Amino acid sequence: MIKIRPLYCREYSGFFILGGRKIRVMKRDKLVAHMLMILLVFAWGFDYIPVKYALKTLTPMCFLFGKYIMGFIIAVLLKVVQKNRKLIRKKDIPFFIICSIFGEIAYFNCEYTAIGYISVSATTIILALVPAVSMIIERILFKKKTGKKAVAGIVLCIFGVSLVIGADYAEFFNGGSTGYILAFAAVLCWNVYNYVTSALEQYDSVTLACTQMLCTLILLSPAAIHSMPLISEIPVRVYLCIIYTGVLDAGIGFIIVIYGLKKLGPTISAIYSNVLPVTSTFFGWIFLSENISLFQIAGGIIVISAGYVVIREKQINYDN
Repeated sequence: MIKIRPLYCREYSGFFILGGRKIRVMKRDKLVAHMLMILLVFAWGFDYIPVKYALKTLTPMCFLFGKYIMGFIIAVLLKVVQKNRKLIRKKDIPFFIICSIFGEIAYFNCEYTAIGYISVSATTIILALVPAVSMIIERILFKKKTGKKAVAGIVLCIFGVSLVIGADYAEFFNGGSTGYILAFAAVLCWNVYNYVTSALEQYDSVTLACTQMLCTLILLSPAAIHSMPLISEIPVRVYLCIIYTGVLDAGIGFIIVIYGLKKLGPTISAIYSNVLPVTSTFFGWIFLSENISLFQIAGGIIVISAGYVVIREKQINYDN
């Protein structure tokens, strides 16, 4: 007689017990985090379209000022809803100022100015060098060991970028070099921001966002107000661009990033960010009619893939 074993299914610590066998499944909060990060990568990729349009009317400083006003309002509202009354310590104010200078003002000013000289796709591919440059800095300044896989990833990143620049050598010698230099400067600025921010880990994400945006607005205000055109001279579409980037990038986007970091960890979150050149290239091709050569596509694939290796190795080193 054949015995029929009952089939049962129950949930247990991120697993499903199905017929006595343990099957690992993705928890609901992680699934939500993955979905939000995917949407955010597409939103960030599209972000360059309104930015490039708005910069025809505004300077990068003016645009950043408007963008962070929107982001600051959202962060303050969130702080009020959470009844978060935490304040920062006086001794940490210099760290917040440095973060604002490098991570907000210098980084975005270099990035936004760069897309005026080179394509959005080329700019974002250069920005994907952040993890590779981070490991080089750690090796030189902090004497941290670098594994063979990480070294190979860094070499491949550099090779991929050389393909992107080499495929566009004619534009490089006709003013494009300025764009590439600015994009590389943005990479360095973001690494400075990352290291300084590590000294502020004791603050919750909302307090961190509010304070950094407030410092950014204070530092930006003299240059922004001086170069701001008359309100009547600013097209309605530019206001919509500022609202879109301020709400989605500086506001909601920041919240999603923090949620992703908590649910998925820094490695997976960084990998999502490294895929940004794919979505930005797609939207640049659709809305800005930007062309990308086969060499640039190959270079972009190499940079993104090698960046994935570097990010994984970096996380393994930290875990050990």
